[in-house]
Amino acid sequence: MKDSDYGLFARIVEAGSLSAAARALQTSPAMASKRLSRLEQRLGVRLIHRTTRKLVLTAPGERFYEDVKRVLGAIDEAEGRLIGIRSEPSGPLRVSAPTSFGRLHIAPSLNLFLERFPLVELELDLTDENVDLYMDRVDLAVRITSDIPGNASAWRLAANHRILCASPDYIARNGAPADFTELQRHRLIAADGQWPWRLENGPLRRVVDGKSHVRTNSSEIVRELAICGVGIALRSLWDIDSALKSGALVPVLSEWQAPPDLAIYALHQKTPIPSAAVMAFIDFLKDILDPPPWDLTI
Repeated sequence: MKDSDYGLFARIVEAGSLSAAARALQTSPAMASKRLSRLEQRLGVRLIHRTTRKLVLTAPGERFYEDVKRVLGAIDEAEGRLIGIRSEPSGPLRVSAPTSFGRLHIAPSLNLFLERFPLVELELDLTDENVDLYMDRVDLAVRITSDIPGNASAWRLAANHRILCASPDYIARNGAPADFTELQRHRLIAADGQWPWRLENGPLRRVVDGKSHVRTNSSEIVRELAICGVGIALRSLWDIDSALKSGALVPVLSEWQAPPDLAIYALHQKTPIPSAAVMAFIDFLKDILDPPPWDLTI
């Protein structure tokens, strides 16, 4: 707006001459005169009387200048607020994260983010649904995926290792599968949408397309079912790390693991300059997940 014909008109009035306004805007006096004439033609009114000695505002020009000055002032204020938002994280920030991951690895450290950035109005939505950044008006999404949408920018936060596991009680009652062929004779549990299991052992690749012994849409329920001895599950280390350390779960067929195709990402809408609040939360996630708080050596 400030580089438009309106901005030129205001600069001419304030500078008192076409040549001075042209120098300030790094254009020629002839081009400045041409743009002023174009503005007057478009508005259908003369704004400035031009003489060889000076420029004089017409009555309509005086009224128009006051309006233009207010508009340009409002734009300056809006730009100032925007620059302030970018330099100091503030305002609404809507974050989406997988339910279990959010509870285990984001929520316990949120106080650190909120204390550091008290002007951010955080909204944390936990869901296992694949939210749409644009349609759901999400500023930042934590997603465990191998597929980055073309309209999103992605920041890799951590790897996502997955292993087969069961409770010692289940193994005591049913025995552990001795090899891959025995696996499908056991009770297997997985949330809706998590079939098939793709597993690898060195160069070997296998697919398990089974049916969950208990049907559920919740990954957290799958973890709890595995802990209480219902069956064998394929779980991420970030989800079962504490259960493995306490002995509530033990690895099964440890030579077989899910391929390392999935990783944990922070996604936001593609934009030349992400908001300061978005970047602050990404930095916060990097701080709490590097190194990952779960054991990668199991």
